[in-house]
Amino acid sequence: MKTITINTLSELKRGGEKFPVVTAYDSTFARLAEQAGIEVLLVGDSLGNVMLGYSSTIPVSMADMVHHTAAVCRGSTKAFVIADLPFMAYATAEQAMTNAAALMQAGAQMVKLEGGAWLAETVAMLTERGVPVCGHLGLTPQSVNKFGGYRVQGRGPGEGERMLEDARLLQEAGAGLLVLECVPRELGARISAELAIPVIGIGAGTETDAQVLVVQDLLGISARIPKFAQDFLAESGSILGALRAYAAAVRDGSFPRPEHSFN
Repeated sequence: MKTITINTLSELKRGGEKFPVVTAYDSTFARLAEQAGIEVLLVGDSLGNVMLGYSSTIPVSMADMVHHTAAVCRGSTKAFVIADLPFMAYATAEQAMTNAAALMQAGAQMVKLEGGAWLAETVAMLTERGVPVCGHLGLTPQSVNKFGGYRVQGRGPGEGERMLEDARLLQEAGAGLLVLECVPRELGARISAELAIPVIGIGAGTETDAQVLVVQDLLGISARIPKFAQDFLAESGSILGALRAYAAAVRDGSFPRPEHSFN
């Protein structure tokens, strides 16, 4: 695999080629994902649930994110690495700048923030200063207490239009990628079609430009496997084989299937 950049991902979107993304938290899985040809690694604050045993992402600290980002980057030499800014690490633009710098210095090539229009000024400030940004709309886990649980977003009156407008604003502010989580398949398709930047779906249907799964979910070893995940290890017999099967299924559009999506 050649070295992946944001330009690589933009070219894939323009060519109508889907690409796989894996959420990983350590050097071993980062190395295996890269061997499987997976272009993008996301160091998610979901490490709070998956690796640290918390019930949500909210307790995850900047120190946690820097530690795991550095570990992933030591295991990856060619994949494009995105790292999450954790809860309250970007409540102000100044916080966002300081904390984004720490993740970039740990090896990340892009930072991810959860939220819509209210983040546009922060996104613009970061991108103007050389920090690539990935937005995140739909189910934003850092807002789980506001949502009253992990619920599909974009189903209520006007919610889809508001989410589309938020996506446009983030793109205009300079975001280079967008994660869209747990939204109706039709809304995922519409936002992906209207944006020029690649849209990475997770529980957002098959029409997004890319798919992301937590590596433990696609291996079927998480304590709770979400509706939008598939156990590729059971079908492949090895971890590397599972990662390769996942990547192939994303690229040919056979994953996600209808049962992995929301209507």
